[in-house]
Amino acid sequence: MKNLLIPAIIASLSFGSVIENYLTDLKNEVIKEKPNFKSFDIKRGEEIFTSKHIGKKGKEISCSSCHGVDLTKSHENFFTAKVIEPLSPNTNKKRLTQKKEIDKWLKRNFNDVYNREGTPKEKGDVLSFIMSK
Repeated sequence: MKNLLIPAIIASLSFGSVIENYLTDLKNEVIKEKPNFKSFDIKRGEEIFTSKHIGKKGKEISCSSCHGVDLTKSHENFFTAKVIEPLSPNTNKKRLTQKKEIDKWLKRNFNDVYNREGTPKEKGDVLSFIMSK
């Protein structure tokens, strides 16, 4: 059921082609390493998004430290106190509409929380989670 939900969510969004293409590219990267890979997983994405790690500034943080647990609401950045607009593309139509921005923020945020770049599978799982909100 959850594997059917992601394509339905993607198809219902006006910017679906950008994120759909992005997820397809990520999936193709994962398949190169793991030929039996089937699909990204919202639950795995949620675990990646909410799990805490010692980030690049030596503080224990998660993605939700800056984006909150309710992705339909604004939240305050853990380090700068700057307000971050809702991450959910269902609430904030500006989210996940440009490949360059998606690349930039995934790279930066994985580095901030995990001290490394995310794998294609992790990125796909997190994006699937975000899109489900």
